[in-house]
Amino acid sequence: MSIVCFIRYEIDPFQRDAFARYADNWGRIIPRCGGDLIGYFLPKEGTNNVARALIGSTVSPPTRRTGRGSGPTRTGWPISGSPSRTGSF
Repeated sequence: MSIVCFIRYEIDPFQRDAFARYADNWGRIIPRCGGDLIGYFLPKEGTNNVARALIGSTVSPPTRRTGRGSGPTRTGWPISGSPSRTGSF
């Protein structure tokens, strides 16, 4: 499953170069953390104080345990509680 995070920034129009450096720095960090930087978008026309970013990521769906035991789950951590207990935390 893929998700996309949309971020809206309100920037100082006179600090566009500083925001471009900020975006460039995150462009190197996001891939190291497992995300996909789709792009940062600075205004060219119209409103000049709004910038945007799109960051994508692939998320594995949760797995459901069947049976008893304390073996590892998909993430490698055992699930506590009885197998019939469901819910989120």
